[in-house]
Amino acid sequence: MDKIVIIAGSGSYPRLLVEGAKKAGVRQVDVVAIRSSTDRATWKAADNVHWITIGSIAAGIRWVGENGYEGAILAGQVNPLSLFRGRFDDEVKSWLAELPIKNAHTIFGKLSEKFAAVGVPILPASLYMDGHIPGAGVLTSRGLTPSEESDVDHAANTARDIGMHDVGQTVMVKAGMVLAVEAFEGTNAAIRRGGRLGGKGSVVFKAARVGHDMRFDIPVVGLKTLKVMRRAGATALAFQAGRLVLLDRERVVEFANRHSIAIVGVESGLPHAPLRPELIGG
Repeated sequence: MDKIVIIAGSGSYPRLLVEGAKKAGVRQVDVVAIRSSTDRATWKAADNVHWITIGSIAAGIRWVGENGYEGAILAGQVNPLSLFRGRFDDEVKSWLAELPIKNAHTIFGKLSEKFAAVGVPILPASLYMDGHIPGAGVLTSRGLTPSEESDVDHAANTARDIGMHDVGQTVMVKAGMVLAVEAFEGTNAAIRRGGRLGGKGSVVFKAARVGHDMRFDIPVVGLKTLKVMRRAGATALAFQAGRLVLLDRERVVEFANRHSIAIVGVESGLPHAPLRPELIGG
């Protein structure tokens, strides 16, 4: 691809995406930055930046359509509370009102329709993230204990079931008991909630649902989540191989080793996220 734009939320993910796209040979990588959200390092890494507020996303989409991009990628965190407290313009309010069910897939699906209407397709959020999407195997100095492995199996099955209802991506289990299932509050809040119930010895499983649209809301874990896990007493993190973005891998693994937290990728039998446009659907 020659010219793409990244709609960038907070965190390091959008910056890594900018860097990965440039390394892969994309000539121009621009960023639509959200005020009070997008990290400085992200918009500094881009070739050009266009600023919007969370409430003016409709105007941002029109700007993207006017500037000849071959594709757009949605990456980074947006505070879920912004959907309830954000000062949206009337156009965005009308989009949200059209959705009887509001979750990541319906909201981002609506945004994808609007981008397509201005001639810019939304691309998978996994593109150009080489080295940040781990495969199967143990990443840390220790693997799972037998009890942790049993809990991971239970968590994986539970995550697969709740994924069919688009509830969330994270399940926390201890001794065969489900302590927490992620809802709209996000991964870290769900882990804190589970930790208050179960204390030390739980496992966390992160999963993308069957048929997950990799254009948006791909599972992401970084150092902040590992720190939350440690405070919550979780001793293992497992995830679907090839279907999760791991940010700051070296720091995450070093922290996990220091606190005896196992990190393991497990094969799910589901397609891995594409890393290049030509591999979409492949």
